[in-house]
Amino acid sequence: METAYTIRKMEKSDLDQVHEIEQLSFTVPWSKESLLYEIEQNLFAKYMVVELEGKVVGYCGVWVIMEDAQITNIAVHPDFRGMKIGEALLTFAIQLSKEMNAKRLSLEVRVTNYIAQSLYKKVGFTVGGIRKRYYTDNQEDALVMWVNVQ
Repeated sequence: METAYTIRKMEKSDLDQVHEIEQLSFTVPWSKESLLYEIEQNLFAKYMVVELEGKVVGYCGVWVIMEDAQITNIAVHPDFRGMKIGEALLTFAIQLSKEMNAKRLSLEVRVTNYIAQSLYKKVGFTVGGIRKRYYTDNQEDALVMWVNVQ
């Protein structure tokens, strides 16, 4: 049985739930203030949430600058992982990037995050490079992954 959820634009009222997901998902989470800036002031940013039965269970941020789009962050609440919500968010981000005339969409992922890498590859991302010592918490390298959206 499939669960019905909605993907919609992130609103200020979603910040507490999004920040909770951020804290549960990342070792160096973004602050509420940073997330608020993204949705209210960053003209290049597009943020979306996944809502399930009135609860925000995932979110994704994309910056679109000319022909390039970048996923800034994407996360699903741990209690809702494995339900294809992350895949739906990625597919939505690809479509959004295409609609905004970007030619490619990129993201960074920890070299040890094999689960995320597998998901990204499933929707068409390929490894395009590496950023040495990218993550500030442990100096871990990041893979740069790309997908053409046009």
